[in-house]
Amino acid sequence: MNITESTLSIFALGGINEIGKNMYVLQYGDDIILIDCGAKFPDETLLGVDLIIQDISYLQKNKNKIRALLVTHGHEDHIGGIPYLLKQLSIPVYATNLTLGLITLKLKEHGLLRATELKMINADSNIEAGAMNVTFFEVNHSIPDCLGIAIHTPEGTVVHTGDFKFDLTPINGRYPDFYKLAKIGNRGVLLLLSESTNAESPGFTQSERIVGEHIEDAFRKADQKIFISTFASNVYRVQQIINAAVKTNRKVALLGRSMVNIVSVAAELGYLTIPDGTLIEANEINRMAPDEVVIICTGSQGEPMAALSRLSTSNYRQASVVAGDTVILASSPIPGNEKSVSHIIDNLFHLGAKVIYGSGSTSGMHVSGHAFQEELKLMLTLLKPTYFIPIHGEYRMLQQHRTLAESVGLKSENIFIINNGDVVDITNSVATQTRRVQAGNVFVDGLGIGDVGKIVLRDRKLLSEEGMLIAVVTLAKMDCKIISNPHIISRGFVYERAAEDLYNEVNQLVITIVNQSQRSNGDKRNELKHNLKKAIENLLYTQTKRRPMILPFIIEI
Repeated sequence: MNITESTLSIFALGGINEIGKNMYVLQYGDDIILIDCGAKFPDETLLGVDLIIQDISYLQKNKNKIRALLVTHGHEDHIGGIPYLLKQLSIPVYATNLTLGLITLKLKEHGLLRATELKMINADSNIEAGAMNVTFFEVNHSIPDCLGIAIHTPEGTVVHTGDFKFDLTPINGRYPDFYKLAKIGNRGVLLLLSESTNAESPGFTQSERIVGEHIEDAFRKADQKIFISTFASNVYRVQQIINAAVKTNRKVALLGRSMVNIVSVAAELGYLTIPDGTLIEANEINRMAPDEVVIICTGSQGEPMAALSRLSTSNYRQASVVAGDTVILASSPIPGNEKSVSHIIDNLFHLGAKVIYGSGSTSGMHVSGHAFQEELKLMLTLLKPTYFIPIHGEYRMLQQHRTLAESVGLKSENIFIINNGDVVDITNSVATQTRRVQAGNVFVDGLGIGDVGKIVLRDRKLLSEEGMLIAVVTLAKMDCKIISNPHIISRGFVYERAAEDLYNEVNQLVITIVNQSQRSNGDKRNELKHNLKKAIENLLYTQTKRRPMILPFIIEI
């Protein structure tokens, strides 16, 4: 297909074949709209990496064409990358009240608030973005103020559902807008982008309202301290915990920076109702009778430095879990976090706690904020798109969503399973996928953005698995003779005192290699380092069957 100024192009820079770092791009002519800019947390293989964000090379090359960043809601996988994007590009950010509040927290932390143009929207807003016009519709999710997006282009209407479920008894009384969805569908939808998180789960998602009943019941049965862990951003869940605490005459303490920050923003903006005198400071927990306090904490996904993980190892200064306490995990593990969460649950049982965990009918303490199969089919039926791209999910979820779409009448050839960077081009109502833009992962490590790559991660993996050995050789500058015995230092390889014979062999090997070399120019000095590295590697592998990182240092005096 020839790409022309009247071609509508759609692609993802994150969120496809993964859970996290969602970012979707629509381009018509010289106008670009971005939807969401999330982050993803690393797994245990990405040693030292704090956060994963999108490769925005394409956006940097086309920065003058970007008209807006539209944010569907305030979860980390949709807003976590915004500060890093805005450090490189100046873009107006459109979001709802609570979502803007959470984005503001991040921008303050990064010193970007004054330089950023923030614009508040709601379900009735209408935005002009070059040749495109944008309207919105309200959806239910596990955080308030969530929107779906309809982008009206000269080629046709593209709908992005955002994260959604159809909750017919919502906590906040904001019901699904079936009428508006049907109206958009009746006017014609060219392309639908719909989330796929629960495409493998049959039936309908349970209402958030049932969780509150189970929480209150558990609170009434508990006779000591109650610890309850949930996503800090699940404001509905936090509200139900506070309601249950008030009904059972308990004070509430918050543990974890994100929990404190988000509760503060949500309460300030009117999304949380907390009676006066309900909240106490963390340092007051131990002054309260055990049956008079509830502790809401972060760490429901097994994060090693979060409050719940530290409580499970008795490593939290202001509070501790003791035998007889009740610990509730009011969430379910995100795919990939199951092992970490299971480890925490084991630790809590070892401490003698009564642990309540599991979702749905298992414990009643968690329901999903994402649509199950019947809701996904309902969304497809209401909007009746010509083309469909499943998004927001791992590959099997996208494939399952494809099957659901076919079951409600979409043609197989009109459904695109894509990767991040794959571009779907639509010209004269004909969609094709034949090209790519640059896409991938950028690692955030401390203050560094993108300076950690495959080589650095490979070295970190080697150090973590095999350790390291440093050989320090001191030579006379004049004649290149060894002044003193080589100094061998190791970390994470073998215990030095138990390996004296091995280290003596390494010493003798180093002396032999140096004596065999001739004094020469700087290039030969590099050759000596290379020879030392290879010889030590071979010796250690022969003796131990291990391959630590070898670092030869040559000091000339």
